[in-house]
Amino acid sequence: MLIAQITDTHIKAEGRLAFDTVDTAPALSRCIAAVEAARPKPDVVLITGDLVDNGTAEEYARLKAILAPLTIPVYLIPGNHDERGALRTAFGDAGYFPADGEFLQYTIENWPVRLIGIDTVVPRRPHGELCDARLAWLDDRLSEQPDRPTVVFMHHPPFATGIAFMDMYALKQPERLGAVIARHPQVERLLCGHVHRSIQVRFHGTVASIAPSSAHQLTLDLTATPNGAFMLEPPGFHLHLWRKDTGLVTHNAVIGDYAGPYSFFDKSGKFIQ
Repeated sequence: MLIAQITDTHIKAEGRLAFDTVDTAPALSRCIAAVEAARPKPDVVLITGDLVDNGTAEEYARLKAILAPLTIPVYLIPGNHDERGALRTAFGDAGYFPADGEFLQYTIENWPVRLIGIDTVVPRRPHGELCDARLAWLDDRLSEQPDRPTVVFMHHPPFATGIAFMDMYALKQPERLGAVIARHPQVERLLCGHVHRSIQVRFHGTVASIAPSSAHQLTLDLTATPNGAFMLEPPGFHLHLWRKDTGLVTHNAVIGDYAGPYSFFDKSGKFIQ
């Protein structure tokens, strides 16, 4: 199974730029084209939050139009920039969001790897939380199929990255999530967004990872002083390849046109020294 993870798309209304600088809509279109061109083509696409920038119906309508060229299933989870009601209204016809209830979280069952999306949003706040109800829901879902490889995907990372500005706004009380994950060794990976960089760490018996943004990246600043800034580094997405013999292997895919590929061998088939 091949899973494409896109994150932090931050779609704005027509004519608006993110931070007066980044045109996120064409950036996402280029990302979608790269996913569609991948060989083999991914089986599913997960988009891990901050789908739009202000949570408006106009932004979600624009996001839906940009995603329309995808020929493979796409599953969304909200981030702190999203608004649950508007997101449910715009994408409820896809059938995987719960029809009612406060949280937009769900399971996807019809693939070799089980997918569980969990909602970490605190309305109108930049940080994430998992309350007792959400943690209990996740624990119950994981208990249903203890022998099936599973990916849990969400927006806020449950670990400090060393980027002080974003660590202030990570998932609060991550040890509570860790206690749930530790009880369920079938969890292959926690997939996150929010930080706009490719980052990985061991987490309570599994691996937690963050994918880069499809648009702008956070500045790689590992000093202790919070310094909120972003870079127009090459955007990207993650490809997560699951096989029975290896489990989940993650590749960082960079979006853009670059020279190559160049062969290691000459026309006669001889290795070039």
